[in-house]
Amino acid sequence: MTFPKPPFPKQSQPVPGRTDKMQPRPDHGEESYRGSEKLKGMAALITGGDSGIGRAVALAYAREGADVMISYLDEHEEAEETKRLVEEAGQTALVKPGDLQDAEHCRALVREAHETFGRLDILVNNAAHQMHFDSFEEIPDEEWERTFRTNIHAMFYLSKAAAPRMEDGGAIINTASINSDKPNPGLLAYATTKGAIQNFTVGLAQMLAPRGIRVNCVAPGPVWTPLIPATLPEDSVSHFGENYPIGRPAQPAELATAYVMLADPLSSYTAGATVAVIGGQAMM
Repeated sequence: MTFPKPPFPKQSQPVPGRTDKMQPRPDHGEESYRGSEKLKGMAALITGGDSGIGRAVALAYAREGADVMISYLDEHEEAEETKRLVEEAGQTALVKPGDLQDAEHCRALVREAHETFGRLDILVNNAAHQMHFDSFEEIPDEEWERTFRTNIHAMFYLSKAAAPRMEDGGAIINTASINSDKPNPGLLAYATTKGAIQNFTVGLAQMLAPRGIRVNCVAPGPVWTPLIPATLPEDSVSHFGENYPIGRPAQPAELATAYVMLADPLSSYTAGATVAVIGGQAMM
């Protein structure tokens, strides 16, 4: 398959960004992903499921036979498009807005997913917040706190609520980053949380493995999502991913197979793993 390479048109958007304003438009697998019933009869909760990696994972899970709850902040049009894709695949889709910084909202998401679907097999902790700062002193205290509450605290709340509702064979999949091991200094708060996510994943995997619940994470390199033009300088957006061996950023569709593999019950011995989807780049 052929995917677009930088340089891309210079562009910026207000946070959190919109898919339909991006040039080129991201590929979520709309025309390419073909399912084979790997997740038939299962139910998943995906945070940050309105766009980017979350949308690609929701689409792939639906085409593999899973029902999906899509959690998002307030990007209603984006979430409705993801819902359409899931329903077009013949599966049930729920869309639920709200702020994952709120512990009770996280617990309510898990409760409603379990009550609606009658089960919860997969939790994908994918939602994230990032902002770019050129110097350490520029980072506001509130920004640091928001990044941790969204990226790591919510993961704790959601996983703690989901684990008791999962049966043997359940899967928790966290989105880490190449920044876990190779931090971008301009994304200090984000990179720090991603390191914490990788550590959380390995520790939780050891705690839940005796209960038959597998915990793993995916560590993407650069991925072409709305967060990029919304949070990075225009010059960085234009040349995003070109310094990687493959010479371009990943499209969201290229991440989906990793999340499917980790959710697949046949991956029953994969726990505490990090699947790095980083275009040939060395982690450290």
